Amino acid sequence: MVTTKRTGDWYEIIIPAEWEMYNPQELFKDYWHAPKKLIHQMRMENDVKLNGEKIAWHLPIKRGDKLQIRLFKEEKIHLAPFYYELEVLYEDDHLAVFNKPANMDTHPNSNDQNDTLANAATFHMQAIGELRNIKHIHRLDKNTSGAILFAKHPLAGAILDKLLEERVIKRTYYALVHGIVNINKGVIEQPIGRDRHHATRRRVSSSGQSAKTNFEVIEKFPKEKLTLIKCQLDTGRTHQIRVHLSYIGHPLAGDELYGGKPLFNRQALHAAKLEWPHPFTKEMIKVICPPPSELLPYFQSAVK
Repeated sequence: MVTTKRTGDWYEIIIPAEWEMYNPQELFKDYWHAPKKLIHQMRMENDVKLNGEKIAWHLPIKRGDKLQIRLFKEEKIHLAPFYYELEVLYEDDHLAVFNKPANMDTHPNSNDQNDTLANAATFHMQAIGELRNIKHIHRLDKNTSGAILFAKHPLAGAILDKLLEERVIKRTYYALVHGIVNINKGVIEQPIGRDRHHATRRRVSSSGQSAKTNFEVIEKFPKEKLTLIKCQLDTGRTHQIRVHLSYIGHPLAGDELYGGKPLFNRQALHAAKLEWPHPFTKEMIKVICPPPSELLPYFQSAVK
């Protein structure tokens, strides 16, 4: 594990042996995948030091060197803060995981919308004295509940974006579907595209984007003709789980857009677990998000 510590606005990292192949420019660009604009800004504002001195960006770094990065500067806030008592599932200096309730958007969809999870996360940052913009790394549909990962500064955001793209961030969902699913495990690999007959729907389409959903049966409810399943995504397409499960004849309970019956006032889909390596220390982090009360009668097996 990489040794680090925060001192005020600065974050100090002790260079491990495996980083000796890099110079600072390569470390930021190739290892952390920081955008060119961010690297340029850090260079211009002298936000990176080595052993307390101005850094030489093209000279190799050595094991035991102290790399100091000014990650925690105050910023002009882009989103309006929205007071909401968020459940914080995990938080450190670089990232946070919040439990998004159903019937809340992940982020604003118009300039006048300010009651989203991103707005609530902005309020949370200000409440703890961190005047910086916070960015969601992935999304959940408005009526899906559960864990969403946020980055608290741009470098963490760039690293986490790459981890998500490379499928290193593992996301586990639980879904209650109509019908009895007769196979214990399965994979749905069908491309997903827009439905030209409906503005918000997606559908399986040969011209759509590739999409792969892995699922496993957790519990069957024969009397109610429902099945609780666990899903893990190899891709992150809009409405992916909802589209794929509807496609195989098992739409989500409550998901009327894709053929489900209104057993709940939302689709019975919950983002229950996130697992990923910390962007700087490489420590493995696992966050569990308990299902909300309205789903609990059917989701008991998901919390055992």
